[in-house]
Amino acid sequence: MSKITVIAGGGPAGLTAAYELLKRTDIQPIVCEATDAIGGIAQTYNYKGNRIDIGGHRFFSKSERVMHWWFNILPLQGAPAADTEELGHEIDFAAEAVIEYLCPECLPDDGVGKRNGLTVRRKAPDPEREDQVMLQRPRKSRIFYRKNFFPYPIAITLTVARRLGLWNTFFIGLSYIKAQVSPRKDESYLDAFFINRFGRRLYETFFRDYTEKVWGIPCSEIKSDWGAQRVKGLSLKRAVTHAIKDLLSSDFKKAQEERETSLITRFYYPKFGPGHMWETVADQVRRCGGVVRMQTKIVGVQWSVVRDPEREGRRQKAVTAQPLITSVTVENVDTGEREEISCDYLFSTVPISHLIQMMHPVPPSDVVRVASGLIYRDFMTVGLLTRKLHVEEKGKEPAPMAPDNWIYVQEGQVRVGRIQIFNNWSPYLVADRKNTVWIGLEYFVNEGDELWNMPDAKMIEFGISEVEKIGFMREEDVLDACVLRMPKAYPAYFGTYDELEKIREFTLTIPNLFLVGRNGMHRYNNQDHSMLTAMTAVDNIVAGSEDNANIWEVNAEQVYHEEKKPS
Repeated sequence: MSKITVIAGGGPAGLTAAYELLKRTDIQPIVCEATDAIGGIAQTYNYKGNRIDIGGHRFFSKSERVMHWWFNILPLQGAPAADTEELGHEIDFAAEAVIEYLCPECLPDDGVGKRNGLTVRRKAPDPEREDQVMLQRPRKSRIFYRKNFFPYPIAITLTVARRLGLWNTFFIGLSYIKAQVSPRKDESYLDAFFINRFGRRLYETFFRDYTEKVWGIPCSEIKSDWGAQRVKGLSLKRAVTHAIKDLLSSDFKKAQEERETSLITRFYYPKFGPGHMWETVADQVRRCGGVVRMQTKIVGVQWSVVRDPEREGRRQKAVTAQPLITSVTVENVDTGEREEISCDYLFSTVPISHLIQMMHPVPPSDVVRVASGLIYRDFMTVGLLTRKLHVEEKGKEPAPMAPDNWIYVQEGQVRVGRIQIFNNWSPYLVADRKNTVWIGLEYFVNEGDELWNMPDAKMIEFGISEVEKIGFMREEDVLDACVLRMPKAYPAYFGTYDELEKIREFTLTIPNLFLVGRNGMHRYNNQDHSMLTAMTAVDNIVAGSEDNANIWEVNAEQVYHEEKKPS
């Protein structure tokens, strides 16, 4: 391998870049991951055999390229999982798997399947007997509000109207009409964005409290770009239109059911959580000549204005010298030992504020100012192992279990934002799934604030008290617990975010620097979007293109990510 790419970060974007480089070029990737865990926020944390998916990662994409990539790493199941029959899941089982391995060293030595070079054709895996398998799972997410469940995203149905109360529903309608007659002209901020689409009353019922939990500031201070990415194409007008069509339908019940499931009804999921995918990818990268260095952080990025004869030759004319990344300085987190690595390319998935701070010489002052003003939201999970749940829903007996993958907690009197039920993501995430329920209470925090600094034992007590308060669980049923902290989980759409273009324009002048992934671009990308940014960057290298603006076009389409495609 004649050239070297340093990749800052071992999450989905960084590992996708490493894999694609090995597959399609002769460039050696060196992945530097500052922690001891593969996958970034898409890692899987193993606590005594009970696994936590930090933030929840559905493996679903409208990109066929990404879907094929995932199934090539972990093929789709060909037989029932441990809970398929008892829960009555409808699964589209695969008959066979066709896997194209990255290099000969990755080929399995079990003799299973027919081989043609690096391609193996075999029977689809059985999750009860094999680990390298992708499951298909039912999708269920709801809003929990005043001891009632509501569909997510909110749909206008008779059931929803009854749970809200007829008078409340009536006033929601009036509020919406007012917003349509006299909409806010300035939609720069999130409160106006939501009110114009849903009316003030519905916004205050289902959007305000949860959104302010996520970001920790009023919606009036958050740029509307985040709302545009998360609720693309959704509005109360659309929901009401669908509800009227339902009422006029000859098959009202069927229409109502379809409206309640307007989003994807199934998704794919690695047997042992998202980290299972990225640990498998990291293993293949290592086997095929790539380097994955754990607990190694980048502390310096050297760049300079140089002449590059090879680039000039490609352009077939003399060009003005341009800035290029020349080397990076890495530090071993354990020993503090530093090393400088010369490189031909740098892929950065680290927070932009860190990248700009590490660059030598110092970038233009305006770029430094914008980078230092970018804000991030941090994340905590309280894992609770319990004998059962105790979900108190109005008009029903307390339930020992709920069918959801995760539940949005809209109640304003508690700080927990979401509740994950890991049993429903994969039965293999729970050590004793038949006798225990493994849940995650998710908190959106700022590093160094009261909750972040709270000792684990106190944080566990706090979490238990909150789920008891909303009628979701009893303290006496808790068997064990743990606390996880994930810094800089969410790039925020406030601070100097509205000046991000200045950083984008500066970095685009350095053709061998690629900003990819969620934090790398300070954009609220989903996992598949992060992967596509890395794939696009490698596409540019392969094509010899030095215009990397197309990376920033990923996830710019105005289509709601998880909405079902029209039949």
